[in-house]
Amino acid sequence: MAVKIRLARAGAKKAPFYRVIAADGRSARDGRFLEILGRYNPRSEPSSIELDLAKVDAWISKGAQPTEAAGKLIAIARGEKTVPAKVARVSKKVASKAEADKKATADAKEKAKTEKRVAAEAPVEEAVAEAEETPNEEAPAEEAVAEAEVVAEEAPVEEAAAEEAAVEEAAAEEASAEEAPVEEAAADAEPDAE
Repeated sequence: MAVKIRLARAGAKKAPFYRVIAADGRSARDGRFLEILGRYNPRSEPSSIELDLAKVDAWISKGAQPTEAAGKLIAIARGEKTVPAKVARVSKKVASKAEADKKATADAKEKAKTEKRVAAEAPVEEAVAEAEETPNEEAPAEEAVAEAEVVAEEAPVEEAAAEEAAVEEAAAEEASAEEAPVEEAAADAEPDAE
């Protein structure tokens, strides 16, 4: 008789727990067994493994062969292996929504940077244009540089206001993106390839 150390399923539908048993290899999975060696409950957090290692060793010394699953449980009970960590699964819908949110925030940041750059360059260009238009004044270049510096000092205040407006726009876009279905967000993000 070929004795196997294996798992026998017990418990309700979709709520299993297992007995670690020594059984004849020809008997059914949940059928007749020789001895119960322990229990395994994968549904508890963390999974509970209760094995009588003395009984397991006794059956192995008599020639019993553990199955792959039972062998892993025996190794974990002896401390040879660690219990594998459960990986949190994320649904496709949640993943695509998170990706769309990241893309929207990145676009808002990029837009704010370009507006900031444009706002910083515009006052200097205006000051240089005014300096070129008034050639009759004394030392126009010095005055233009001084005016450009004054305008540049005032620009950060305007930039801060522009940044706040950009952040508010980004927040409004995110709120509308959360309300809109994922399909519409994906359609807006990708232009038609027709």
